[in-house]
Amino acid sequence: MPANSLLIRQLGQQPYEPVWRQMQQFTDQRDESTADETWLVEHPPVFTLGMNGKPQHLLNPGQIPVIKIDRGGQVTYHGPGQLVAYLLIDIKRRKLGIRAMVEQIEQAIIDLLTDYQIAARSRRDAPGVYVADSKIAALGLRVRRGCTYHGLALNVNMDLEPFSRINPCGHKGMTVTQTADLNGPDTTTAIAPELCQKLARQLGYNGLEFATQTD
Repeated sequence: MPANSLLIRQLGQQPYEPVWRQMQQFTDQRDESTADETWLVEHPPVFTLGMNGKPQHLLNPGQIPVIKIDRGGQVTYHGPGQLVAYLLIDIKRRKLGIRAMVEQIEQAIIDLLTDYQIAARSRRDAPGVYVADSKIAALGLRVRRGCTYHGLALNVNMDLEPFSRINPCGHKGMTVTQTADLNGPDTTTAIAPELCQKLARQLGYNGLEFATQTD
């Protein structure tokens, strides 16, 4: 694999917890020569609650499972039609601070949406990307051994109803939106390649390599 390339793995639809455990294992086993990777995936319906997440932000989860995980942030929802990109990046090697990385991820999403004439912005007080006052993308990272895992979730064309069962990212009454409702792409496969290009550009990679499996 060429130096300074980002390896993209396309996992399709996978249950949340096994992919999370694979991210942990990858991070624990990698060394200074391990290439950075981004895993693209969709998950069946699931709520995830961050390390310091407050259960009161789970209003009415119903039959959707809740998994307490090891990223920062509060509660969010994942489901089919949402593009999730897990960023397995050696930020120590790249000399990249976590705040700068968050800002670069946000900017990559903003640049992507701009290509579809969707005016988006970030908020200093609430990580993620917003269209007007509605959240379209959530961010949550964990740093271990100088490397990140977890990542971003971009709403493309999904059932948004489960977001009404939580306070998204801990913000009461926050509304959410998606690209399909804003005259943007209506499939994750349509938007994924350009998202990867924008992320690579913002994070300083020279190119992309594509794979399909985690092993």
